[in-house]
Amino acid sequence: MIAYLSKMRSSASEMAGGETTQFLKLSSAVFYGLSSFLITVVNKTVLTSYRFPSFLVLSLGQLTASIVVLFVAKRLQLVKYPDFSRDIARRIFPLPLIYLGNMMFGLGGTQALSLPMFAALRRFSILLTMLLELLVLGIRPTLAVKVSVFAMVGGALMAALDDLSFNLQGYMYVMITNTLTAANGVYMKKKLDTADMGKYGLMYYNSLFMILPALVGTWLAGDIDRAWQYEGWNDPFFVVQFLLSCVMGFILSYSVILCTQHNSALTTTIVGCLKNISVTYIGMFIGGDYVFSLLNALGINISVAGSLLYTYVTFRKKPSGGGGSGDAASSDKKLLLPAAGRIDNV
Repeated sequence: MIAYLSKMRSSASEMAGGETTQFLKLSSAVFYGLSSFLITVVNKTVLTSYRFPSFLVLSLGQLTASIVVLFVAKRLQLVKYPDFSRDIARRIFPLPLIYLGNMMFGLGGTQALSLPMFAALRRFSILLTMLLELLVLGIRPTLAVKVSVFAMVGGALMAALDDLSFNLQGYMYVMITNTLTAANGVYMKKKLDTADMGKYGLMYYNSLFMILPALVGTWLAGDIDRAWQYEGWNDPFFVVQFLLSCVMGFILSYSVILCTQHNSALTTTIVGCLKNISVTYIGMFIGGDYVFSLLNALGINISVAGSLLYTYVTFRKKPSGGGGSGDAASSDKKLLLPAAGRIDNV
């Protein structure tokens, strides 16, 4: 009887732990999706609607906001991360370079392209992430995941074939961002498990190590002068949205790390693209730079359908036990969730 009751308590504890894990997976994904949606809309408004001349200066503002917020939060003992030491750069490399490039080229693509096309092209990062997860983390996607990913990428290709507002520079920026996004998600997962400095440490030192190179590069490009001469600084509505964009850069970085910690790099990438479902349709009215065509709209909607399919496949509640794909899902979770005690800032 005692053995039976002990077994029942153990089973109840495992069920409660499973529910908590599922909640963390879902809530972190929703938080990231909402943050990603808001910053995309705010960035587009600042760079296109207000015609702010430099996405490089905006990225500098986002780096600065992350450094200031985390520095003050540590002083107030609201967060914890290791003090600076000489080996930190080695421990987190190449994340700072990936982080800076992802931010700058992402803002450049946002400025150069309409939001619907930007959202469609960003889905190429999903295929790259899936391949990198296989090579670096050893994670094999299921057939349903493969089908949804190829639907998203195929729809994006169809939309690109009839993009009436084609911008080569914007396309190049987005494809570079896609590559960096895939690398960032995979290596972020790896560093969270091995660098022993937590998500706040990764956010702080990624920004700190890149602020000076970014400042020098922006100055050499002449963007600091262009931003200084911008006439919109007298508009309080613009200033509020510029500052909001800077702060949202920090919130987005936090949500990316949180989602990657509780899910997988591929899930984080696709949740980021899922928010583009809203961005896609709202973007047809924001910025005024989307040109409608039937083939383009059809491709965008196919890509959106693939995103919805992946959401269903990833976040549906999987039954316990079983073989085949169930065992694969179980081993996938073991690979994706950080080992106990590794993350000190949960």
